[in-house]
Parts: sequence; C-alpha cells; structure tokens
Amino acid sequence: MASLQPVRGTRDLMADDVRRHRAVIEQARSVSALYGFDEIMTPIFEFTEVFSRTIGETSDIVSKEMYAFERSGDRLCLRPEGTAGVCRAFLSNGLVQQVPFRAFYAGPMFRYERPQKGRQRQFHQLGVELLGVDSPRADVEVLSLAAHILDLYGLKDRVRLEINTLGDTESRMAYRDALRSWLSRYRDDLSEESKIRLEKNPLRILDSKDEKDRALIADAPGMADYLNAASQHFFDAVQDGLSRHGIAFSVNQKLVRGLDYYCHTAFEFVTDDLGAQGTVLAGGRYDGLIETMGGPHVPGIGWAAGVERLAMMMADVPPRLRPLAVIPASPALEVDADQLVSRLRHAGFAVDMAFSGAMKKRMKRANAVHACAALLLGEDEQAQGGVTVRDLDTGGQELVPLASLEEALARFRSCHG
Repeated sequence: MASLQPVRGTRDLMADDVRRHRAVIEQARSVSALYGFDEIMTPIFEFTEVFSRTIGETSDIVSKEMYAFERSGDRLCLRPEGTAGVCRAFLSNGLVQQVPFRAFYAGPMFRYERPQKGRQRQFHQLGVELLGVDSPRADVEVLSLAAHILDLYGLKDRVRLEINTLGDTESRMAYRDALRSWLSRYRDDLSEESKIRLEKNPLRILDSKDEKDRALIADAPGMADYLNAASQHFFDAVQDGLSRHGIAFSVNQKLVRGLDYYCHTAFEFVTDDLGAQGTVLAGGRYDGLIETMGGPHVPGIGWAAGVERLAMMMADVPPRLRPLAVIPASPALEVDADQLVSRLRHAGFAVDMAFSGAMKKRMKRANAVHACAALLLGEDEQAQGGVTVRDLDTGGQELVPLASLEEALARFRSCHG
C-alpha cells in the first residue's frame, strides 16, 4: 500500500543513518561551544511572514517550495531554512541588547523540490548565526569555526572554500546596474526565468543553473571592479584573517546572494564528491536582515550545512556501543538476572538480555548483537555470590564477586565495534 511508504522526498533514518547524523551534529555542536555558540531550538513551523519578508515573496523558496497552510486564520509554514527563525527568536526574546549573540542550531527543514542525491523534501541542517558584530573579524570567526568542524569530519582535503564580496549597499547597487546593462545586450539568449530576474534582481542570474545562462555569465563583469574603498578594505581584512588562520580559499566572483540585506562576505565550502549537489556548507553576511523583519539595525553573519550531505561523505559509520549480555542459566534465575541488568544499566553500562530461551539460544543472541562480554548467572555462581564474566573476543572467563563487578567490568564500559 502506498500509504505505508514514506512520503516522496522523505526517508526513514535507521540505525547506521542515525549514528552518522548524530556524529555530524554532535561534532558541530561541541566545536561550536568552544567558540562560544550556545544552542537554541526554534519551532519547526512559523508564521509564513517570517520567511516571506526575509527570503522574498517572489523567491523560489517562498513561491514554489514552502509547505504553507492556514489554521484559524493564521498563515503558517514549515521552516525552509534556519536563519530567519533564529533572527525572529532574537527579536521575540528581547535580545537586542545582549550582543554579540552567538547561536548554534540543528534540525529538520522542509522544501518542496525534486528529490535527488543529497537533497530531500525533509532534510536536516546545522548552522550558526553571529549577530551584533560589524567587524570583518566576525566573518573570519565563523569561517574558522566552519573550517574547524569540517577538518574534524576528516574533510579538509575533500572540500574547498570559495569566497566573494557583495560590497556595501553603494557598491552592490553600482554592480547591479552594470550587470543589468551588460546582460540586457543578451536578453534574447537568457532563460525565461533569468529574463524575469534581469528586471527584478540581476545578481540572481549569476546563480542560474541553466546551461545557456551559465555560458553567458562566464564573461559577465565581476564585482571586484565596482567595490568602493570601504568594501575593498573589508574584503581584504577577511582574506588576511583567513590567511593568518591557515585557511585556504579562492575568490569566486560569480558567488552571490541575491537579496538586498546581504552584503560583504559570501562563501561556500564545496566538494566534487557529491555530483551536482556540491555545496556542503554556505553562508554570508546579512547586515540588513533584522531591519527587514522590523527590528533595529543589527549586523549579522552565519552559515548552514546540510547534515545529509556531510553524512554521505563520512568514511565510516560511527561504531555501535557493544553491550554486555546477561545470561541466566535457568528460568529460576530470571529475577536475579533482571536485577543485575538494572544495576548495570544504572551504573552506565549498555546491557542486552534475551527475554526467553535456553542458554545456547541466548549465547547465540549475544553473538548476534556483537556483545563484548557475557555475564553467566547460574546456581554455582549464585551460591558463590558472583557471576562468570566471559570475554567474547578472547574467550577468557573468570568468576567475579558481585560486590566488585562494576570495577571488573570497567574495561568493557566504552567497548565499540
């Protein structure tokens, strides 16, 4: 039955998948904490205006991809990205005076688009936002954090950092006018979507996936020729900071962010390992976003990374914690075995126990769950006040008094495999 299958564009995350996802998120969470970023959790659904005002009513995300609905007269939607929700929370919770504000987040996002490798309709992102700092040092800080996390994933040699500057408002407007003038000469050769963008926001044409568009924009003028002195100084400071931190990068003048509240630094960490979905982490500076939401001027910069894409690039599945297996020799010892299982779990050990079956069957299960040791509880052990601990890797075993059992089992506490 179709109703018993996951909805197209969604997938069940089973044991290995979950361990991969958890490893990606927990690594990023722990490193972000070292940089002073506290984790926050925003609702999965928000008022649609949170995204329509920030991303833009005419953007593909808002007009085509959002899961939007009405309830009791409220226009709501499932969040398509994380930045707007974090900024909304910053305003809603009255944190404007508590800058710099550093936030880490992770969770599911939703966009209605064609499912493909590394891209689903329900997907997961992790990201950071740094609000309240207009210095290029903040840009270097969040880029250093991103590079640190990717290095710990073992991806240093599999991703490359591309950066660009959008300049300040004056520079961006000058470049937008120049780009519109240049592209207008090739209007008839542009895709239909880019013809619309030419009038509304020509910068977005630089991000077109249409092959004809891409061939045209290869020769388009770059942002560098339209930067004023202040914008060039800001970009130079970012590049110098990255170099001081030993972070390799290249300048890609076609890397843009189309919305007006974006400025100065834009960046992406990209890979050749995932085909068309090559961006694994992307972000930029958005000094006008809080104002767009109705708040005061609060500069900001942040990035988001796709958990699925990072998980796909992990070389190995993080190992499962191997349990201890408690095996009673007879049904009469089930109660004692239950008490032992509870005791060990409360002491922090992973413990597995078959619910029924003879000892041979239970030993077979212990091997099936890849237990690191079997704790054999029989009448002889009970009479001696102990339990037989059999190392399932070496085959060695010993009788251990119950009073010192946790100490004897310490070597199995963090057994993985």
